[in-house]
Amino acid sequence: METNRAIAALSALAQPSRLAVFRLLVQTGPEGKAAGEIARALDLPPSTLSSHLSLLEGAGLLAATREGRVIRYAADLAGIRALMGWLLQDCCGGAPETCAPILDRIGCAC
Repeated sequence: METNRAIAALSALAQPSRLAVFRLLVQTGPEGKAAGEIARALDLPPSTLSSHLSLLEGAGLLAATREGRVIRYAADLAGIRALMGWLLQDCCGGAPETCAPILDRIGCAC
């Protein structure tokens, strides 16, 4: 992952509603949720949610799948792993076993 991509992902998460959307979808798992379900769960207006979803998707943190007229969003696990791997790539001065508990806790195979 390049620095600009990591900055975009971290910036996307640096807003309360977007962080709530991201956390909801991480909790939901790979099946994700339809945009309307997300809006209801977080009490967000659809127009506001749309811009948040677009930004998170553009940052590589969400994936969207169209199902007829519905768009379903899910956490992009590959994008999240890439970001976590980039953040921890030089972990502990070349002693990655020191950071192993962090990676084990998040289930990241970075």
